[in-house]
Amino acid sequence: MVESEVKTELSLKDQGNEFFKAGNYLKAAALYTQAIKKDPSNATLYSNRAAAFLHLVKLQKALADAETTITLNPNWEKGYFRKGCVLEAMERYEEASAAFNRALKYNPQSSEVAKKIKKLTQLAKEKQRADEVQNLRSNIDMGKHVEIFKSELSAKHKDEESWKEIFSFLVETMEAAVKSWHETSKVDGRVYFLLDKEKTDTEKYAPVVNIEKAFESPETHGTCLSFLRQYAVDSFSRAACLIAPKSIISYPQVWKGQGSRKWKHGQSDGFFVQFESSLVRKLWFIPSSNEKGQVLCRDPVALDISVHEVFPRIFKDT
Repeated sequence: MVESEVKTELSLKDQGNEFFKAGNYLKAAALYTQAIKKDPSNATLYSNRAAAFLHLVKLQKALADAETTITLNPNWEKGYFRKGCVLEAMERYEEASAAFNRALKYNPQSSEVAKKIKKLTQLAKEKQRADEVQNLRSNIDMGKHVEIFKSELSAKHKDEESWKEIFSFLVETMEAAVKSWHETSKVDGRVYFLLDKEKTDTEKYAPVVNIEKAFESPETHGTCLSFLRQYAVDSFSRAACLIAPKSIISYPQVWKGQGSRKWKHGQSDGFFVQFESSLVRKLWFIPSSNEKGQVLCRDPVALDISVHEVFPRIFKDT
């Protein structure tokens, strides 16, 4: 290169640096590009343009320039640092950490790189947990949590087809409630009935009854209970599954008992699932928490229904 060309190249780079410092990353990138055309083997120019592209969120272009920087000067930590920054922006944390560790190899005294590695370690842990939370939210499997209930159902219901249908009804109802909670942070207070396919007049009896108002007072609770009992008889229901969010229950507040009735499951928000049939009654509480900005239902907790029942028995005991 002749002297005049060197001065032009330096001028373009310096101008690019000034625009970069001023926050005009688009102009800076354009000037670095002009400089690269004059000196395509200059690793610094690619490194600078990678930084500009990163600020412009042109991540693939930034990554390509970082890779070129490394190719042109494999012993310079800046190329690996640029690559790490771009991969971090892409949320490819493991690869970013590897790039920063390579940068640290060539410049062990760099506090900037050391801080990045520390930050990436924490980000990787947070991303892993966020992925776990999302996986739990997406892959709802209540069946495994109430698997033990199968043996009780099969012992009470001699007909295999019958108890399997009842178990599926329970699991599907629970999973639909969990899905609703994840999507809207709430569930409606309802009783879902497993109607008899042959006997139920489906024109008259629906499989769902709203019970939102049932928990306002002892009077509304008692009135609703009488209605549900009669509904179960008239509709020829085989089983029922009650879903009741804790937040709507003014009565009975079963989590405020004392002594042997004391609540042992914290103050978490969540909802109750009460299964009812003439042969078996069960009760669970599904607690909820907020993690990584997402609502997450925890594993259902089996409760003693004789202590914490949300409603007394709906079906006649046989």
